[in-house]
Amino acid sequence: MSDTHTHHDLIVVGAGFAGMYTVIHGVRAGLDVLGLEAGNDVGGTWYWNRYPGARCDVESIDYSFSFDEDLQREWRWTERYATQPEIHRYLAYVADRYDVRRSFRFGEFVDGADWDEDTQRWTVRTRDGLVASARWLVMATGSLSTPILPDIPGRDSFAGDVYQTSVWPDEHPDFAGQRVAVIGTGSSAVQSIPIFAESADELVVYQRTANYSVPAFNRLLDDAEWDQVLERYDERRELSWNGLAGSPWGSHPIPFEDVPEDERDAIFEEAWERGGVLFAKAFQGLTAKPEINAAARDFFERKIGGIVQDPQTLADLTPHNHAIGTKRICTDSGYFETFNLPHVDLVNLRRDPIVEISPEGIRTESGARGFDVIVYATGFDAMTGSLTRIDIRGRDGALLRDAWADGATTYLGVAVPGFPNLLVLNGPGTPSVLSNMALTSEQQGDYALRLIAYSDENGYTSVEARADSAHAWDAHGAELAGKTLFGDAESWYTGANIAGKARGFLPYIGGFRPYIDRVDAVAAEGYPGFVLTRA
Repeated sequence: MSDTHTHHDLIVVGAGFAGMYTVIHGVRAGLDVLGLEAGNDVGGTWYWNRYPGARCDVESIDYSFSFDEDLQREWRWTERYATQPEIHRYLAYVADRYDVRRSFRFGEFVDGADWDEDTQRWTVRTRDGLVASARWLVMATGSLSTPILPDIPGRDSFAGDVYQTSVWPDEHPDFAGQRVAVIGTGSSAVQSIPIFAESADELVVYQRTANYSVPAFNRLLDDAEWDQVLERYDERRELSWNGLAGSPWGSHPIPFEDVPEDERDAIFEEAWERGGVLFAKAFQGLTAKPEINAAARDFFERKIGGIVQDPQTLADLTPHNHAIGTKRICTDSGYFETFNLPHVDLVNLRRDPIVEISPEGIRTESGARGFDVIVYATGFDAMTGSLTRIDIRGRDGALLRDAWADGATTYLGVAVPGFPNLLVLNGPGTPSVLSNMALTSEQQGDYALRLIAYSDENGYTSVEARADSAHAWDAHGAELAGKTLFGDAESWYTGANIAGKARGFLPYIGGFRPYIDRVDAVAAEGYPGFVLTRA
């Protein structure tokens, strides 16, 4: 692919789970497909997020492609919750097996994309000068792939080493004997802090918001357990595809109010020992009904109360500003135990905010500390950031970031009014981050390719979401979210972590299987809600 101006049927941006699936099956469908990826290899979030301790919070045997039975049996997962290196090796293996890299250009950061109404094509431009056109543009750019840094006075003046968990270097730095500061206590911080503490001479964690975290209870998968997985893989996959979150796990079958009070702790304990986010499935309605949520919070507080020794540190590590599960529960390995170590300290930024960063270190209202290293674990512009950072211009030159200035509007989470032949995967209005992203990526890629095939078979040159359909879909999603406790939490689910970003619950909270049923019904009826045009 040495040409700087190329023409294709389909351009796919992103080489994570969704992008790889769409390229594999787009090529199988006979389309001329070009994949573009900013990184130097496949992997998506698992290419970039290589910080120490990076680990998926969905069990490995579920967090994998299901479309090929042979692939499922060929790849042998080693752990219950795989680490970043193993997941990246898996995706590289998939790329080799299906010759995925042949369709991709790597190291290509997409700057812009323009729709031409006359030619009914998209033209895509990259930072390095590539210009490519296609009838269809599929954005598989990821839900958590636009890192953010806090706007702190003096941030760029620090004279020591600076790292960001979401763009970690290939060679892990050695923190032995170093004074290390970590800013942020989200998932990447929760996973990496215990590892930093193993070698750092001093570790200070700067926390704005305490987060709920549940141990992973990770383990190696021995041969006997793996053989058992293979025997029941079909059944497990069926449960996952028909579940609310793309996994085989469900909530306790007896409603909370029907379980005697003295028996509830046993059910919470069972969910706790499943690990991580699965704790939120202890009882149906845990993230919707305040009385169930309060019981879960009480159980959590008793758990960490038995771990963290210092009363003030325990109080600071205990979340108070959101219901449990309304921010994604982190999955850890020894996170709370780390704060019992004599060389680890916690700074509560709500009580002692950062004033500035200096060449020597960090100064809060109470005083200054010197550091050799600062690690930012400050999250992402979630769900929309990877799209709005690109100059995507639809009909009449309308800019996507302007169209979404007051909130992301999509139909089925897949299509955007005013942007023909643009299909978004795992974006706002889809289950995405509330589900198993491996399976949602298959579903999303498959749906996009089915829509493309339907259009081609019926002679349509452009497909676009109707504005009224998109507004109805957004209203439906907002109504569902409003029946839960999620909307009360200041989280990246709602855009609250980005100053000036429109607030609204971004993912589809109605569940994975109900979402599939709804979008499949639209396909079966000939795609009502879309404008299908023959030029």
